[in-house]
Formats: sequence, C-alpha cells, structure tokens
Amino acid sequence: MAMFYAKEAGELHQVHTFQKALAGAESNVAVGLARLGFDVGWMSKVGADSLGTFILEELQKEGVDTSAVIRSNDGAKTGILLKSKVMDGDPDVTYYRKGSAASTMSPSDFPADYFQQAGHLHMTGIPPALSSEMRAFSFHALQKMKEAGKTISFDPNLRLQLWEEEEDMIHTVNQIAYQVDWFFPGLAEGQRLTGCHEPEEIADVYLQKGVKLVVIKLGAEGAYYKSAANQGMVSGFYVPNVVDTVGAGDGFAVGVISGLLDGLSCEKSVRRGNAVGALAVMSPGDKDGLPTREELQSFIKEAKRYHRREYMKGDEGYGEVSKFER
Repeated sequence: MAMFYAKEAGELHQVHTFQKALAGAESNVAVGLARLGFDVGWMSKVGADSLGTFILEELQKEGVDTSAVIRSNDGAKTGILLKSKVMDGDPDVTYYRKGSAASTMSPSDFPADYFQQAGHLHMTGIPPALSSEMRAFSFHALQKMKEAGKTISFDPNLRLQLWEEEEDMIHTVNQIAYQVDWFFPGLAEGQRLTGCHEPEEIADVYLQKGVKLVVIKLGAEGAYYKSAANQGMVSGFYVPNVVDTVGAGDGFAVGVISGLLDGLSCEKSVRRGNAVGALAVMSPGDKDGLPTREELQSFIKEAKRYHRREYMKGDEGYGEVSKFER
C-alpha cells in the first residue's frame, strides 16, 4: 500500500503537502526483518499502475523478494492511505482500500511453491477485512503453512473502519488467532476480542486453544507474555521524543519474531520487540525507524534509561510501580 503523510500539522482537509512512502503492516514487518538480515519475501497483488511499481521498487531496495507479487490485469488500483501529522497523540489515518488490487486476491492466487520455501509466515488481521476473496486467501495460506509444519505469527491489527460488522471482525480474527503459534494483540485489542480485562486472562484464552506464545502489547509500559512454560512482564524502553506512533506495533512484531527465529528466549525476544517499537516511534514514516542489526544492538546497549513498571495484582487489578533505571 502507498501512503501519503502530511508534511504539516493539521486536519487532513487543511493539508496541502504530502510525502509519498511505503506503508502497510505486512510490508513494514517484511522491511524490518530484512534490515535485520533475514531472507524475506512479500506476497500480494498491486495495481498495474505507478503506485504499484513504487511499492515493488521500495521493497526491492530493502532486499525484500517480490517475485510472487501479482500485478492486477483487471483495472484494480493499488490501495492508498492518507496520514495526518500531529504534535501529540495518534495521527488521523484515512484508507482507500475498497476494491483495491489486493482485495481481489483469492485462493486461486496462492503460490504454493513459493510459500513452501518459507520457514515462517507472518499475518495480520487487515487482509481478511478487505473482501471475502481476500479472507478466503488468508485462511488458505494459513492452512497450507500449518500443514507444512511452518511457524506462524499473527498481529490482529484491528481496523474497525475496514469491517462492516464488529461481530464479524471478532469472529474472523479469533478464528485465525486460534490456529497460529505466536499471537501479538495490543491490550485493548485483546480485551475486545475476548471480553477479558487482565493480560493474563486474555493470554489464557488463546493458550487454551493451542497458541504457543501470546504477547500483549502495553504501549510505553512494555509487554506481557505468556506461554505454557513461563510468563512475565518486560518493561518498555524510555523514548524522549515520540514522533509518530503508527508503525510501533509492526516494529514490535519485527523484534519479537526476529528474536524467536534467532533462538532467543521469550523474555529476550519481547525485550527486542520493545526496543524496535521504541525506535519506530522516533521517526515520521512507518518504516523509517526500523533498525539494522547493528543499530538495534547499539540502541539496546546504549539506552541510558528504560521505563520499568512492576505490575502487582491486587483487588482492583494491576497496580503500577514505575521508575527509570540507568
């Protein structure tokens, strides 16, 4: 997907200057993993238009393989989004994805040989929201990778504006989540998907379905993780200046996935996720802050302070004790 982000602060209808960039949760994760030295492929359908060419060239510059990408021949265009610039808080994002080239993908577009070469599949809850055809493709890819014994990670990336009914969103996203190995919801997403309030309760819902690891993002506080073997709270890194929060979750996924694929423990993988997420929010573009392996190691080593919160379970839920450590 192509993104046009505002160069000046204000509501989108007041902005006159935009910067073009690559966007999309899946492409962000692909770029992030490629920068960390992994062999990464990205599969989708783009329009036979200038923006489709732009997306492919941007991914190729990052070392992401795009050989399985389909160029639409039915006139469907590449999807875009507009993103506002804000001085504080989350930016306003407007999507133009209905009827996009990607939304026309179906199981018949599935490149079996290409997926068979992969050792891991990362998915988000956005493609299933685009159309019934794309939803069928998502489930087909999931099933084929499971049958092949490959690991699968899933970030729900709930986008209410892309779904007609919230009930349908919850059902569809959960049907995917129950089948994956590693699940990365935000706290609010987990609460919406399960009806539970506490991080541990949310994690238990998915662990009981067979998910191996659930990592719940808690924003600046860090993340909570739980598997059948262990659980814990991993504090977030101190960020002196938040520029853009969009893409933080994708950066977090990059860190956790890369850590697990590198053979790190759950705790160390989540800590890496917190680090990449922190770097992501310090830059304006969705992928601008995604680090190389050297930059990531330097950040983790040189970060002078990080934000530690100890969560204590009490009668009214989790209380917080916060401090900065050097």
